[in-house]
Amino acid sequence: MELRHLRYFQAVAEEGHITRAAERLSIQQPPLSLQIKALETELGVKLFHRRPRGVELTDAGAAFHADVSELLAGLEAAIVKTKQVARGEQGNIAIGFTSSVIFHAATKNAIRSFRAAFPEVALALEEDGSTKLIDGIAHNKLDAAFVRTSTSHVEGVQILQMLEEPMYLAVPADHPLAGGPSKPMALTDLSDQPLVLYRRSSGPGLYDRIITACAGAGFTPRIVQEAPRVGSTLNLVAAGLGISFVPQSLCSSHAEGIVYRPLECDPPLRAPIMLACRKSESSEAVKSFIQIVRASTVARI
Repeated sequence: MELRHLRYFQAVAEEGHITRAAERLSIQQPPLSLQIKALETELGVKLFHRRPRGVELTDAGAAFHADVSELLAGLEAAIVKTKQVARGEQGNIAIGFTSSVIFHAATKNAIRSFRAAFPEVALALEEDGSTKLIDGIAHNKLDAAFVRTSTSHVEGVQILQMLEEPMYLAVPADHPLAGGPSKPMALTDLSDQPLVLYRRSSGPGLYDRIITACAGAGFTPRIVQEAPRVGSTLNLVAAGLGISFVPQSLCSSHAEGIVYRPLECDPPLRAPIMLACRKSESSEAVKSFIQIVRASTVARI
């Protein structure tokens, strides 16, 4: 029994007439009649009652028709799904992000645009530090990740630049530096201030930029406390442990007990947002995600 025999049977059952079924299948009526008889012989049952004006399903034929229809419908669905996966319209992708990048509109817009363009692709999101996210891509646990670091020494992983945003100074609301929040604060005036910073292992990109900027301003920052995430860093600032530096997009995420002031330094202290992904990607769904992100003026590092 071949798949075509089931399609022949389905057409005859639905048309109730051999000649009309033959026309629907674009074959001749005599060969179709022979194929139906051969199918009945193979099954050892009579599938149709022959009538003067057509054919009618027997009870066995009706039962067979129900199962064949379900089987063929499942097959068609499988074919459609396979083609959609090949085009990147179905499938599963895992996207990572650091705790600081998810607040930026560009990151949220990229995810939203992908979901709108490919609603049948299941999207799994995971938060972690840049180093672990890049390692996850290298070990095929993640497909791409929004990070703050501009370089990767992991084989097979590339970093694509999305944008850069200014860094702001976060100070406790009752701190002497909290006055005049709209006035830029010179980085050179912060040399004696206690600094709360996120651990380098969690965010080497921002950490290194801050240390480099302070060195360029002529001082080594006095780090009094480190935290695993930017969010916890801001909680420590609000508790009065010291000041910190945060990307502009986070200034609205933790307003209670904190004042944010723009920074003045040369060169400007800025926070990048990058997309880490594999250099050789085979998944069409992941390729589509990368293309949507790159549409936001992405340049290869």
